[in-house]
Amino acid sequence: MPPKFDPNAIHYVYLRVVGGEVGATSSLAPKIGPLGLSPKKVGDDIAKATQSWKGLKITVELKIQNRQAQVTVVPSAASLIIQALKEPQRDRKKVKHVQHSGNITLDDIIGIARKMRERSGARYLSGTCKEILGTAQSVGCTIDGQAPHDVIDGINSGDIEIPQE
Repeated sequence: MPPKFDPNAIHYVYLRVVGGEVGATSSLAPKIGPLGLSPKKVGDDIAKATQSWKGLKITVELKIQNRQAQVTVVPSAASLIIQALKEPQRDRKKVKHVQHSGNITLDDIIGIARKMRERSGARYLSGTCKEILGTAQSVGCTIDGQAPHDVIDGINSGDIEIPQE
């Protein structure tokens, strides 16, 4: 016989979903079904919580306690950069392989780096900014009209100042 269900136990489940859409319940069921939750209800909760990230792939944390799920969005660096580009929403089923060729400011990069600070492997905020700039290069956008790697070189040489915290 399986062990008795502990109502005080907290379980964390991490999922990668498309923002604002109800995901397939067949992918949710094996993860949250054994915890006694309805996949359809949790899918609706995820869609409601990720409404501001419509059309972007985003990581979601489910905190499950006493058969209640709390949804928290855990944005990645790439999704924060794409959101900072303020591009129009797209239908991801029709429009494939989007080039994100926009331009964002260094202040946006520093703001994103502050949000990502606790998950960064860097020692200082300037290192976290360089991580975000590397992601911006792979996304394909520019920073204040410059290529992201030129900004990284400017930070390394000391030409561009990044605040301590």
